[in-house]
Amino acid sequence: MLELRFIRENIELVKEKTARRGQDTAKLDDFIETDQRRLSILTEVEGLKNRRNKVSKEVSLLKQGSGQDAARAESLIVEMRDTNQRIKELDAELNLIEQGLQTLVMSIPNLCDDSVPVGQNDSDNVEVWVWGERPVFSFTPKPHWEIGEQLGILDFDRATKLAGTRFALLKGFASRLERALINFMLDLHTQRHGYTEVLPPFLANTASLTATGQLPKFADDLFKISDWDLYLIPTAEVPVTNIHREETLDERDLPLCYVAYTPCFRSEAGSYGRDTRGLIRQHQFDKVELVKFSTPETSMEELEKLLTDAEEVLQLLGLPYRVVTLCSGDLGFSSTKTYDIEVWLPGQDTYREISSCSNFLDFQARRGSIRYRPEGQKKSRLVHTLNGSGLAVGRTLLAILENYQQEDGSVALPEILKPYFENRF
Repeated sequence: MLELRFIRENIELVKEKTARRGQDTAKLDDFIETDQRRLSILTEVEGLKNRRNKVSKEVSLLKQGSGQDAARAESLIVEMRDTNQRIKELDAELNLIEQGLQTLVMSIPNLCDDSVPVGQNDSDNVEVWVWGERPVFSFTPKPHWEIGEQLGILDFDRATKLAGTRFALLKGFASRLERALINFMLDLHTQRHGYTEVLPPFLANTASLTATGQLPKFADDLFKISDWDLYLIPTAEVPVTNIHREETLDERDLPLCYVAYTPCFRSEAGSYGRDTRGLIRQHQFDKVELVKFSTPETSMEELEKLLTDAEEVLQLLGLPYRVVTLCSGDLGFSSTKTYDIEVWLPGQDTYREISSCSNFLDFQARRGSIRYRPEGQKKSRLVHTLNGSGLAVGRTLLAILENYQQEDGSVALPEILKPYFENRF
């Protein structure tokens, strides 16, 4: 979240950046009015408490006298009863106002970086570069759901029987390919890119989801565990970012780079009718996630490195893709800048997102109180957090099915994955 004082002192900038996202700025007008009322109450309460302290001393002195002094003391005591009641009422109102301000501040998105193109939706995203040659087929390429069903490796009907729509049952080659991709991605990011592998819980509490920005705004997208303060995680970003919640790190340890495989669970609220075929938009899917903690001075540089690390997965697999910069209207709530990597899917004749690499600046760190202490300084600062998919495993699998499909209906295996299939029990 943004700092309350920053919003107060830069309200026009915050309104401008919020408008760039295509969002209503009326709530910021409410912020100004509410914040002014808060400051007015604070001033009144401070004056009343100062008056009470002075009167308390005066009463103490008057009680040492007699006659008129005693009468005056009694009069002041009665006055202070009214003052105390007024202070109590104002404190109660102030508490409600501060709760409302906190709720309002939590609903304000991060400020988009000045390099982010202004636009309304994903059609306004800007292509940065394209990598690889699209495969040329001597036949009409099929979408992955047809390939998978014909090979007997993807079973959507039985998955629906087991759990409902938007689930998939992987069998045989598809199951092994999913497992191979997870291991390949983890090996690449740990052995070549220098990330530390972690295996976090697949459930997270309210504090963790609030720190990364999923709560309270996106509660409808989450699966809540009844009668528990736990949710199924929508991404490993949540538990991994919260590893250092309420901690102060040492600058010498930054950047901290973690990689984690987890299943992810999303209700996909509001997306009904979109991408209902195949593996594109599922309630449960596997993902390998990259998370970084950096100093403010290096976070944009770390974003570029994060993007490069995610891209290399596709390059080694020989899958053509493009990189786009998200426009202001398509930018995530917590992000200041995001690159999307979109893989080419010949069976659908389109590019599809397979990774989002984002810099959140100190937006998440302020929510989660994640700080670091600069060398030689006593005062700590908020870290910057970043994350990106490295990659979405199911979408990588379907991209292989579509790009490596053969005319006889079989699917070839990328060279880099063959060691993960050989000499295995």
